[in-house]
Amino acid sequence: MVKVKINNTKVEVSADTTILDAAAQAGISIPTLCYFRNLNDIAACRVCVVEVEGMERLVAACNTKVEAGAHYITNSPKVRAARTTNVELILTQHKTACTTCVRSGNCSLQDVAADLNILDVPFEVDSRGDKWNSRYPLIRENKKCIKCMRCIQVCNNIQGMHIWDLRNHGTRTRIGLSGDATIAETKCVLCGQCITHCPVGALRERDDTDRVLAALADPDITTVIQIAPAVRTAWGDALGLTRDEATPGKMVNALRKLGFDYIFDTDFAADLTIMEEGTELLGRLANRDEYEWPMFTSCCPGWVRYMKGNRSEQIPQLSTAKSPQQMFGAAMKTYFMQEKGLEPSKVCCISVMPCVAKKYEVGVEEMWSVEKGTPDVDISLTTREMVRMLKSDFVSIDDLVEDEFDHPLGVATGAGHIFGATGGVMEAALRTAYFAVTGENPDPDAFADVRGMDGWKEATFDLAGTPLRVAVASGLANTQRLLEALDEGTVEYDFVEIMACPGGCAGGGGQPIKDNCEQAEARGQVLYKLDRRADLRFSHENPSVQEAYEKIFGEPNSHEAHRLLHTNQYAWSFVPRECLER
Repeated sequence: MVKVKINNTKVEVSADTTILDAAAQAGISIPTLCYFRNLNDIAACRVCVVEVEGMERLVAACNTKVEAGAHYITNSPKVRAARTTNVELILTQHKTACTTCVRSGNCSLQDVAADLNILDVPFEVDSRGDKWNSRYPLIRENKKCIKCMRCIQVCNNIQGMHIWDLRNHGTRTRIGLSGDATIAETKCVLCGQCITHCPVGALRERDDTDRVLAALADPDITTVIQIAPAVRTAWGDALGLTRDEATPGKMVNALRKLGFDYIFDTDFAADLTIMEEGTELLGRLANRDEYEWPMFTSCCPGWVRYMKGNRSEQIPQLSTAKSPQQMFGAAMKTYFMQEKGLEPSKVCCISVMPCVAKKYEVGVEEMWSVEKGTPDVDISLTTREMVRMLKSDFVSIDDLVEDEFDHPLGVATGAGHIFGATGGVMEAALRTAYFAVTGENPDPDAFADVRGMDGWKEATFDLAGTPLRVAVASGLANTQRLLEALDEGTVEYDFVEIMACPGGCAGGGGQPIKDNCEQAEARGQVLYKLDRRADLRFSHENPSVQEAYEKIFGEPNSHEAHRLLHTNQYAWSFVPRECLER
C-alpha cells in the first residue's frame, strides 16, 4: 500500500493502482475517452491527463501507476487547457452531425466535449471518409472515427480475428481493414464487438427499421415478430428501465403498441433446436466411428462464419440443426401459417436478435427451405434497432402493462430462456439428452458446471453410465485456444458449445451499449432467474413443440424435420447476394 494525495485528498491504495482508479476511490472523477477497462489503456486520446506536483509534463491517468508520496492534480488550469485542446483536435477529424448519429445521447465524445464546455472548434476541420458497402450488415463511418483503437483491441485480443488495422501516419492516420481489403473480402464473423466497444458512432449495424415500418404500414401484410432470449435482458437499458422493470411482458406490450399482428418467443424455437440437436448428438454417439469429434453446436452464425472462413475442413463436426431464429421462420411459415390459412407472400417474418450476424444469416439462401426464393425470416433487427423503433413511435414506457406472447409459438421453457447465456445451449441440451436416455428428468440444475463467465469451461457428466465430456467457449480468442488444444490432442470432448460473443448472446454485438461497461454476466443472470421461475424447465416438455412435431415435423431428426429444420453449412454463401454492392 502507498499513500498519495489527489487534489489534496489523502488516499491509500495498493502500489499497482492507476491514478485513474486511485482518484475513483477518492470520489474524484477523471474524464476518459479511449480507455476501456481490461481492454484499452493506451492513452491515445490524452483526455485523462493529470498534473503531478513538481513535474513539468502531464501524465495519462489511465495507464500510470501511483507513486508513494505523489500529489496529483486533476483539475488545474494546465490540465483543463490540455484536455480542451486535445478534444478540440479530435473534433477536427470527427463528423459532428450529432442529430443524425445513431449514438447521439450515448456518445462518449459528445459527453466529454459538453463537460469541457467546448462550444466551437478553433482549428480547421477535416473529416475525410472512406467508401463503404452500405448493404453489408456492419457499417463503418470513417468520418466519425476518433482513432481510439478500441475496435482493433477487441477484435485482436478478445476475438483474435485481426480484421481492423492502423493505416498511414501522423494526421493521415486512420483505422482501416487489414490489407486494405473490402469488408466483404475479410473473414469478419460479424460478431459486432467492435460496435459495442466503439465510444462514438463510427461503427454500427445496417439499419433495417424502415423495412419493418413499411411492412407494418401495409394493410395487406401480416407482420410476425419473434424475440430472442437475450433481448429481454437488455431492451430496457436504453429506455431507463431497471432489469426488474423491463419484464418480457412489458416488452411484448411495447411491441403490440407498434402494431405487430403476432408476437412470438424465439425461446419456443430454442426448445425446438434442443429436440433436433440433442437427438442428433445421441445419434452420433450411437454410431461414434462414423463421425469426427467433438460435435459442435451451430446456433451462432458468427461461429459458423468463423468455421467457414478458417476451418472449413471441420464443418462436418457442426450440428446440422439451424439456429432458433431460422427454425422459428421455418415453423412459422409451415405450422403456424397452415393453422391461420396465411400465404407466405403476404407475411413478413421479423426477428429481434442481440446479434449483428443474424442479419447475415437471414440472407443465406441455402436455408430458405419453405418456399423457393422466399426467406424463412425476412428481416432481422438488433435489440438497439427495436429500441429505436419504440422511440420513433413515441411509445410511452410509463404506460406499459404486462402482456403475453401469442400462441402457439409463444410457449417456452426455462431451457429455452438460458440459450442467451454462455453455457445455456449446452445445459438445455443435456437436460433433454438425459431424459432421452433414461426416460426420467434430471435435476434441472444438474449441469450447472457449464455456467459462468470463464471463457473456456469443461466438465464430464454421467449420461446413464456413459461419461459425456463437454466444453463451452465464448469469445473467439478462447475458441481458438480450445480448437488448438483439440488439434494438439491435449483435450478430448464429445460435445462443445461455442458462442462468438464473450458471455454468449447476452453480450451480443446488437445489444444496447453502455460505454466502458461489460454487461453480459448481469444479463445472463436475468435468464437464469427466468429459468428458475419457469413452470417448465425442459425443452421436451414444451406442449407447443410437441404439437408441432405431431402436425408438421413427425419426430426429431425425421425426413421432414431435416428438410425444414436442418441445413448444410458447406453450402452457405459467405457473402449473400443482398450484402453485395450494386
